[in-house]
Amino acid sequence: MSALEIISIVSIVVAGLTITLGAFFPAMAQGRAICQALASMAQQPDEAAAISRTLFVGLAMIESLAIYCLVVAMILVFANPFWNYFIARAGG
Repeated sequence: MSALEIISIVSIVVAGLTITLGAFFPAMAQGRAICQALASMAQQPDEAAAISRTLFVGLAMIESLAIYCLVVAMILVFANPFWNYFIARAGG
């Protein structure tokens, strides 16, 4: 197995792990944030607008983490910087 094949396999596996973990943990965090926001709104209904506004900002921040993981996975699969290095070293 050549170095380019090893880099390809490792890149695909790491991209899969990145997407898996990058989707699972933000989803868990969003669920917890929504649960806590609903509990807070149930205790203080007059503050629902402020809680909702803060919740949506927090959800956007959590979702951006998942999007960053998607970007990293796409770079690893389609624009891996290590491939050009190994192709140049192999003389290709």
